[in-house]
Amino acid sequence: MESKKTFNDLGLSAKVLSAINKKGFEEPTSIQAITIPVMLRDDTNIIAQAQTGTGKTAAFGLPLIEMVNTNSRTVQALILVPTRELAIQVSEEINSLKGEKDIRIVPIYGGQSIDQQLRRLKTGVHIVVGTPGRVIDHLKRKTLKIEKIEHLILDEADEMLNMGFIEDMEEIMNHTNPGKRTLLFSATIPGRIKALARKYMDGYELLRDNKEPLTTNLTEQIYFEVKASEKFEALCRIIDIEDAFYGLVFCRTKSDVDDVVSHLTDRGYDAESIHGDISQAQRERTLEKFKKKRVNTLIATDVAARGIDVINLTHVINYSLPQDPESYVHRIGRTGRAGNEGTAITFITPSEYNRLMFIQRFAKTDIKKSKVPKVKDIIKAKRKKIYEDLNAILNDEIDTDYYNWAKKMLEDNEKNNPTEILAAILNYCFEEELNPDVYGEIKETGGAKGKQLDKQGKARLFVALGKKDRINAKKLVELIMSKVSVKSKYISDIQVMDKFSFITVPFDKAEQIVVSFKEKGQKPLIAHAKKN
Repeated sequence: MESKKTFNDLGLSAKVLSAINKKGFEEPTSIQAITIPVMLRDDTNIIAQAQTGTGKTAAFGLPLIEMVNTNSRTVQALILVPTRELAIQVSEEINSLKGEKDIRIVPIYGGQSIDQQLRRLKTGVHIVVGTPGRVIDHLKRKTLKIEKIEHLILDEADEMLNMGFIEDMEEIMNHTNPGKRTLLFSATIPGRIKALARKYMDGYELLRDNKEPLTTNLTEQIYFEVKASEKFEALCRIIDIEDAFYGLVFCRTKSDVDDVVSHLTDRGYDAESIHGDISQAQRERTLEKFKKKRVNTLIATDVAARGIDVINLTHVINYSLPQDPESYVHRIGRTGRAGNEGTAITFITPSEYNRLMFIQRFAKTDIKKSKVPKVKDIIKAKRKKIYEDLNAILNDEIDTDYYNWAKKMLEDNEKNNPTEILAAILNYCFEEELNPDVYGEIKETGGAKGKQLDKQGKARLFVALGKKDRINAKKLVELIMSKVSVKSKYISDIQVMDKFSFITVPFDKAEQIVVSFKEKGQKPLIAHAKKN
């Protein structure tokens, strides 16, 4: 079996490797391992078939960081993305990986002041990350010069095609020099994308991750949607509500592992960590303690967790969403072993929902939404456990010293009945453990009344505009976004006919869209589609 590559194997410089290490990444994803060496050769165009959430930004971002000449202040790389959210995300990710190298990166997109973008472009930048529409605006103003760029990246090319940006992509490519390298990332390679590659890419190398389908047979997989700042609180609640929690908690980076362990021990939990910076001797001692249940919670990174063979875990918790579906399956496959029932729990922030759904589809599994345990339910579970433990002690022989101590307390407190004395003892022993104030607040995401909305719910809308109205998918999305605060990625399954169109949106946005386009006395421009 071929050993998995490390970042050291990919041809990256010591400075870039240092920046990767500081960020806490321990090994490349599959698409990174395939793409980075080819891109560093800088002798061919590339089409890389990669899904969202597989680490593709670093796949092209790390080689760009290596190849940018910081002595020049001209634009050397243009990265085209379908949405402003992705423009910001890609820009921030590359910035976080550049380390000490003085690379200037600027995102340009609609909805942001163009004057602010003009000022930043005038100072001289190396990498521009932009949406097609705003890039064309700058080309027309002659405020962005791309005729001498060395690299053109088309990120999520099929998504740009679906949103009607294909003509814009072609116009932008016509402004670039023929000697540049082009890297096209796409989850699928439809005919229109192939035609684009044939026309504008003078030969290319196709990179594809040919993995076997991922499957898992876990008993139960659930996810909690919480804010990033509330993940630790959610973790504590899960540990506390279980009768005998025995779990492995996965974080994405080494620094995250250290932070979680530090906070858990501060709260009095028995927790240990393993990651790449821990010596082999310390790792073996930690695993021995965990296997013997002297520690019930182990916090780990994906790489460090390899080789852990524990068959009776009650939980695997994804504190951080894994980078790809394969990592998800490998993580949660550590519970539910040898016929034992186990639970896999994944924490996601609201913005990570689409990445989780991609993992669910790709891994061919079912991850159900659930709610973080309520404080009152945790206290109730603790009381039940204490009650059962005390009853078990009553059935055993009690030490004479305790018996005599109890007898003296009853004699010294004759004015109090036994129930009052027992209540005082329980309060003394368990006041801190049963105190609800030790738990922080977790606010439910969702509607104004605090009800959580099921984001899997979709609504199909009818739009009384079509090709005869000079509307296309891109213009339709822009029209809706101009009226309603909805991200373009949530507007899907767009069908533009001659006289009308259809779109699919989340339930919680559907009514807002319908109402926003309703004019008094006029036939509604957008309405709920009738079911057959």
